[in-house]
Amino acid sequence: MPAFPTAARAALADSQLRSNLAHATSTIRARRLAVVGELDGWEELRLAGAAIKDNTLLHLDEHLLALEASLTARGAVVHWARDADEACRIVAGIAKDHGADEVVKVKSMATQEIGLNEALAAEGIAAWETDLAELIVQLGDDLPSHILVPAIHRNRAEIRQIFLDKMAAVGRPAPADLTDEPARLAEAARLHLREKFLRARVAVSGANFAVAETGSLVVVESEGNGRMCLTLPDVLVSVVGIEKVVPTWADLDVFLQLLPRSSTGERMNPYTSIWSGVTPGDGPQEVHVVLLDHGRTRALADEVGRQALRCIRCSACLNVCPVYERTGGHAYGSVYPGPIGAILNPLLRGVGTDDQVDSLPYASSLCGACFEACPVRIDIPAVLVDLRAQVVDAHRGGVPRPEAAVMRSASWVLGTARRLGAAERASGLVGRVAGRLARRSSSSGRPLMSRLPGPGAGWSDARDLPAPPAESFRAWWKRTEGGHR
Repeated sequence: MPAFPTAARAALADSQLRSNLAHATSTIRARRLAVVGELDGWEELRLAGAAIKDNTLLHLDEHLLALEASLTARGAVVHWARDADEACRIVAGIAKDHGADEVVKVKSMATQEIGLNEALAAEGIAAWETDLAELIVQLGDDLPSHILVPAIHRNRAEIRQIFLDKMAAVGRPAPADLTDEPARLAEAARLHLREKFLRARVAVSGANFAVAETGSLVVVESEGNGRMCLTLPDVLVSVVGIEKVVPTWADLDVFLQLLPRSSTGERMNPYTSIWSGVTPGDGPQEVHVVLLDHGRTRALADEVGRQALRCIRCSACLNVCPVYERTGGHAYGSVYPGPIGAILNPLLRGVGTDDQVDSLPYASSLCGACFEACPVRIDIPAVLVDLRAQVVDAHRGGVPRPEAAVMRSASWVLGTARRLGAAERASGLVGRVAGRLARRSSSSGRPLMSRLPGPGAGWSDARDLPAPPAESFRAWWKRTEGGHR
């Protein structure tokens, strides 16, 4: 993927995309505000969620070992994966051991993060997304652009055409008389997926939370496809980020109040599925849990950035972000878009390793709306500023970027009084010329330059640029004998 400014410029040119995003995010924002406003203690809930997450992260090693012990005691097999490759090998190995050439999947950010679908395809195993929005993205050979609503960039007419064009090639075709009514589109998806649910022997899920004291995994969703995946197949493999652990059921209670209100604008999720290992005669009889690191310990070591691991993937920050609303999620080049993606991707992958990753901390106006909306009080603007400093530090000593070159030049000029005086005299000459050509500010009457040349044009297009003063302070001071004339 290109760096964010390049990708964003292309997205901004797509008027249909901007229209789709504006409609969807405004709808979700309004619903969230309504249900949050019903609670007098919303801020106390936010504080409780942040405190639970921070305390858990402080003792993460202890809670993960407790989770492993609880899962094992209930018949689950626990695997530890240091990175994406290891996690994908584990999941593919389990599917192969059972002779499976296909799996059904619950919507999972963790499996998208590690590229599981592509890794399974390379092993001859088809991974079928069963969430409606994920199905739309998969059939359209597309990428998700939102944490909660992966196909937010598509409208109903586009979805209808994708179903008509692509469903027949991978299973039951869409009805020839399919319309773009939501009920008809949902019906077409159900009919397409039903045979896959009934046929698949292996399912793959993530987890919204993992309760250490009982070895329970929790998936919340709105369509019921998750419940089908979690109960029908013989084998269930859950890929869970190590930050998803919460110590107790009492802790879980806080997040089951925060998450639905912040994500879908509902008081509670339509489907909350909780399972603890294997239950004889009921549900999957073989349960595997893959505990995934993949950069999380790197993020944990960052004193400012580790708060990003509080994230419960609600997407509230995306829905209030003016940058995301205009560019969409694809511009971020990751399954984690928006404000949380702008900090989570550099923390997980490491600053200084990739120009695209290094561009993300700058994909923000620092307006602070994301912090106000976050149910676990992640101070995203503070982390963005810290990551910007890390990006600058990572590129010290190499070929200087334009901004760094300008700052180094300024440092050299300001280093001695002689060089500064020479620069002021040159600036005065420019100011006398520019002052004759510049337009005047309507408010202050000061001369304003209309536009900088070359790379500076983009900066001056959106800002007033005062013309340099014709006389420097030093020259004025000398001429007036210290201001007494």
